[in-house]
Amino acid sequence: MNVPSALFKPFTSDKLTLSNRIVMAPMTRGFSPEGVPGPEVVEYYRRRAAGGVGLIITEGTGINHPSSVSGGSIPLFHGEDSLQGWANVVKAVHEAGGKIMPQLWHVGTARRSGDLPNAEAEPVSPSGVSMAGEPSREPLTEDEIQGLVQAFAQAVADAQRIGFDGIELHGAHGYLIDQFFWGQTNRRTDKYGGDLVKRTQFAVEVIEACRAAVGPDFPIVLRFSQWKMGNYEARLVETPEQLEEFLAPLSAAGVDIFHCSTRRFWLPEFEGSELNLAGWTQKITGKPAISVGSVGLEAEFVDRATENQGTGDAHLDLLNEKLENNEFDLIALGRVLLSDPEWPAKVREGRSSEIIPFTTEVLKTLR
Repeated sequence: MNVPSALFKPFTSDKLTLSNRIVMAPMTRGFSPEGVPGPEVVEYYRRRAAGGVGLIITEGTGINHPSSVSGGSIPLFHGEDSLQGWANVVKAVHEAGGKIMPQLWHVGTARRSGDLPNAEAEPVSPSGVSMAGEPSREPLTEDEIQGLVQAFAQAVADAQRIGFDGIELHGAHGYLIDQFFWGQTNRRTDKYGGDLVKRTQFAVEVIEACRAAVGPDFPIVLRFSQWKMGNYEARLVETPEQLEEFLAPLSAAGVDIFHCSTRRFWLPEFEGSELNLAGWTQKITGKPAISVGSVGLEAEFVDRATENQGTGDAHLDLLNEKLENNEFDLIALGRVLLSDPEWPAKVREGRSSEIIPFTTEVLKTLR
């Protein structure tokens, strides 16, 4: 394997400068008892910054809404103790030479009734239907939607206050923002529902409120996807023209960087072009795009039972080629960074034989 030189070129946009093109993808870990990231979490993120990751995007963190997350050890992004824990993470990452953004999250109907941390809080959704489209409870009222918008805005303001380098909104994989995007889960007849463009209204209001809370210079990243958890064939859009319709209001609202979640970065998104989802997004919006999907892995995304998922350097030549061609700007890595925090340094120095391959065992700890 040749050292992928494009991977280690600095990245500069109008609001963000990074030492290289490597992003740590957000990955749910669940090692924050009572929602508070402690010293173990601090060290987990510090190791990735020290290992050469240009930008860390944290695991999903719950905004200040009773049903934002599903699990008592999922980190929160509100409350004095949780925010102090995140401030400690930021300090450690910066001291190690890295940059970091929190991913702000509301899971919507991915939460089940009775889940911690607030067992009494019921899941919420645009139209009161599950991801399968089955009625489950009352739709969100417009007042409740405005409360959610403000909860996102408050989280962004707190992120800026405690020193983060930007934020990412989780609008992918069938969680709350994505439930507004998707026609199967958004059947509203008010301003938050309707055609593809109208279904972006909730996200637009969230983005605009976040921008108003932090001013013009604080980076806002939006993660979106076609696929949903448990439905890998789902598609928001079928053509580049539909993608342009979808992205236009989000870009205008204030998104600086789009994080385009796919399962395999090398697969074309639409027939007739080799561009993947990030490639098309960059081309349409003119804004930086993060790609993602099985870098360094040989096993399928869904093959959780596979013990050893490759040597850690799979697909790097193709990745380098796409970066050299400016098809997208940044690449997010997941499992390879769980198994080996020093993956970037080892690849940069041509020490691929020393990379620790991913196994499912690493999911059990914060190594």
